[in-house]
Amino acid sequence: RSGALQVPGTTTVAGWYTGSPPPGAIGSSIIAGHVDSYSGPGIFYHLSQLRSGDRVFIRQKDGRLAVFRVNSVHMYTKIDFPTLKVYGATPTSQLRLITCGGTFDPQTGHYLSNVVVYATLTS
Repeated sequence: RSGALQVPGTTTVAGWYTGSPPPGAIGSSIIAGHVDSYSGPGIFYHLSQLRSGDRVFIRQKDGRLAVFRVNSVHMYTKIDFPTLKVYGATPTSQLRLITCGGTFDPQTGHYLSNVVVYATLTS
């Protein structure tokens, strides 16, 4: 309701942030998923291993496949998260994949950083 990104309620699926354009549309489409949980790896467990040039395939609502090419992968501490860079408007179809990363703080039960994959639509 506040417009804030909500992560999926399960670790086995990634979720599209409906406050962003759908994948394949002009702008920065945001998809978030969990890196892990107490029960094991999550859907984005290997997200930080993507590299520039790798491809990401997204099934669109109409059933077509959108293919994105990874431009870069960055890890940001949560206090230095570049909100405008990640969520800001773009003149082309972009994809941002987001998960937690870095050091896990057992006191709070949260990771101290986020991994963000930046990708551009190729087809």
